[in-house]
Amino acid sequence: MPPAVITPRRVVSVIGTRPNFMKMAPIMRLLDADAGFEHTVVHTGQHYDRAMSEVFLEQLGVGTPEHMLDVGSGTHAVQTARVMERIEPLLQRLAPDLVLVPGDVNSTLAAALVASKLGIPIGHVEAGLRSFDRTMPEETNRVLTDQMADLLFTHSPEAKGHLLREGRDGDHIHYVGNTMIDTLVAMRERITEIDAASRLGLETGSYLVVTLHRPALVDGPLLGAAAQALDDVAREIPVVFPIHPRTRRNMVDAAIDTERVRLVDPMPYLEFLSLVSGARGVLTDSGGIQEETTYLGVPCFTLRANTERPVTCATGTNVLLGLDPAMIATIPSRLARGDGSGAIPALWDGRAADRLLDVLRALDDYATLRVPRERGASCANAVP
Repeated sequence: MPPAVITPRRVVSVIGTRPNFMKMAPIMRLLDADAGFEHTVVHTGQHYDRAMSEVFLEQLGVGTPEHMLDVGSGTHAVQTARVMERIEPLLQRLAPDLVLVPGDVNSTLAAALVASKLGIPIGHVEAGLRSFDRTMPEETNRVLTDQMADLLFTHSPEAKGHLLREGRDGDHIHYVGNTMIDTLVAMRERITEIDAASRLGLETGSYLVVTLHRPALVDGPLLGAAAQALDDVAREIPVVFPIHPRTRRNMVDAAIDTERVRLVDPMPYLEFLSLVSGARGVLTDSGGIQEETTYLGVPCFTLRANTERPVTCATGTNVLLGLDPAMIATIPSRLARGDGSGAIPALWDGRAADRLLDVLRALDDYATLRVPRERGASCANAVP
């Protein structure tokens, strides 16, 4: 008898923002190279300008997405609704066996909602992270996505406990590691070669890199206080600030200026990580940068009241300052005494995507992931 013909499993990867690209690039490359999968990439366009989107895909070498939804900017409701409206007919046409969504942005939640209602199994990359701060839109997105996902791929040990406490089945939770670090490991040589510090006239190991963009910090009076505090720190240590478009716009609108802080445009992935790798320290409110600095061995100071990456604080690489611009003034003294030095967490080793693909390969039928399982006691008056 002729050998049975194996039909490739159809997987759709949904990306939408700059952090998504780094998390999904290693997975996308493996899916594209594996004959057992028919892989399609959908870019929602949540980040849409060249500096925040196109150049990242070019540097990561993942090619042009097959489908662009062009949702653009808008309120959380508008952006989420646009993704849902535009991705539904596409998923109906593609009829994938699995939809992969990363992280915690609006595109992630929207794609998961549509896939769930269409009965398509969902895999959530970076599942189980929790800040326990429901004022953060990202927390809502990640909690709801985890409730709908059928495969929960975690990258830090505490994530499994969060998911189990929320009622998720342990059989659906897979500790694979940090796919964002996969990208960093693969690009490390190119990152080093760029030497972004020298290009900006900075001495390696002498400067502070700043990234601030979250609404709680940049949409109100805290932004002015943070800018003033950074100006004061810049008397002691050079400060370079690759400024997010949202932050720049808010600074212009509020007539906030800085005398000593060096403001530069958003940087492509390789250039930005080259700048970070040569820094004495980093001040951020970003989640992903807390992870990248951890791997690079650069002290990180996070200007937030909480973090969904507590593993970085536990290993010592990240210091949570609180949502208080006055704490920026403590960074030079913290650097002097060695704060922010620590270890790299387990499975942040450049092989997370391989472990994730091993899970996908081992599953015989993704549709069975959505078959209801008996949970708890049955109703005493159930119809026999």
